[in-house]
Amino acid sequence: MGGEIKRKSVGSLQTGNYVIVDGAACTVTGIQTSRPGKHGHAKVRLDAVGIVDGRKRQIVMPGHDEIDVPIIDKKNAQVLSISGDIAQVMDSDTYETFDLKIPEELKAELTEGAVVLYWVILNDRVMKQVKPT
Repeated sequence: MGGEIKRKSVGSLQTGNYVIVDGAACTVTGIQTSRPGKHGHAKVRLDAVGIVDGRKRQIVMPGHDEIDVPIIDKKNAQVLSISGDIAQVMDSDTYETFDLKIPEELKAELTEGAVVLYWVILNDRVMKQVKPT
């Protein structure tokens, strides 16, 4: 399974980019850059929200430093069965079956037999959308 990471300069990040903070894949929700002092470097304050757990995180680091950025695999899977807020799905390429948590906003439109888009981020799989049929 995934877990691929690349390095990117903190100063080049934008809101909406993905980063790894405290070992969790996050979406950048805000960036503030302070001007450098006479002999210092610009500092970047990054606000981010966990993609999987929804927790807010914040880090401060020099703007020229690099940060880990997760490489997100976007894949399709077919829903085999639904039990509560868990869907058993089968990957459309590998035919591997596994369980995915159903996000609150997708519960109404998710049906057995539907095709969903899911992301593989680090060691997590997250259902992102129900594909139109």
